[in-house]
Amino acid sequence: MAKSRRGRGGPESVTETVGGGVAELRPDRDRPRGWTLLIDGAPQSHVDLDDPAYLEFSYQRRLGHIADLAAPPGAPLRAVHLGGGALTLARYIAATRPRSTQQVVEIDTPLVQLVRSRLPLESGWRIRVRGADARAGLARIPDGWADLIIADVFGGARTPAHLTSTEFVAEVRRALRPGGCYAANLADGPPLRFLRGQIATVRTVFPELALTADPAVLRGKRFGNAVLLAADRELPVAELTRRAAGDPHAGRVEHGRGLLDFTGGASPVTDATAVASPAPPDGAFD
Repeated sequence: MAKSRRGRGGPESVTETVGGGVAELRPDRDRPRGWTLLIDGAPQSHVDLDDPAYLEFSYQRRLGHIADLAAPPGAPLRAVHLGGGALTLARYIAATRPRSTQQVVEIDTPLVQLVRSRLPLESGWRIRVRGADARAGLARIPDGWADLIIADVFGGARTPAHLTSTEFVAEVRRALRPGGCYAANLADGPPLRFLRGQIATVRTVFPELALTADPAVLRGKRFGNAVLLAADRELPVAELTRRAAGDPHAGRVEHGRGLLDFTGGASPVTDATAVASPAPPDGAFD
């Protein structure tokens, strides 16, 4: 059962136990209908019901840039979201690319029910939410169906091991149309062993890669998110770099030789060797 806590003169904070822990929908003091989703105290997503094209979190802005560049402006997309959260990126695509068809795969059905009841989707948005494991849900996507696949899956603040292997990435490519894009939200900290291994893994399946993140994360100075973009075609690196540099928290983009040097000879991982991403250190979300 959801519990509410009234804010000072504003909307109530809502907490509920879901599959992944204790979910809290916390009102945004600066936006009348803005909400932050937290799981066990860790911020996961932000939604503004009045402005679904607004992206608060840096990693979501970087994913939004990729969605913007995946097709000509305003053209509808076929998008698959592995991991739902508060459905922030699905809302963003629906608002910026009308008539898009989207499928969301989220294993935490109680979380989906909480989000849809408290932060409802607009009528007319073609967003289908399926309760399933991300890899099992991906296997049900027809060959070549998607223009864009976004992986943003965390269980207990860690990406599950079976979503980090070459076999998983091969399944992503199967579901993408030629020229489609794959974007993965990855979290790591020094010495960035997981992140480097993921770049090496995705490179075995896709010929073109780019990585965007906070410069401090890429320098191994702190734990944080990095967004990996992959495709079988030339990537819009110059425009992605320009957009990342203009964000409120400016990001850096690595590509080509720079990304190869960053990877540092890391080896790809398979289903037999894959491990979950590292747990964030205490205080990472303070």
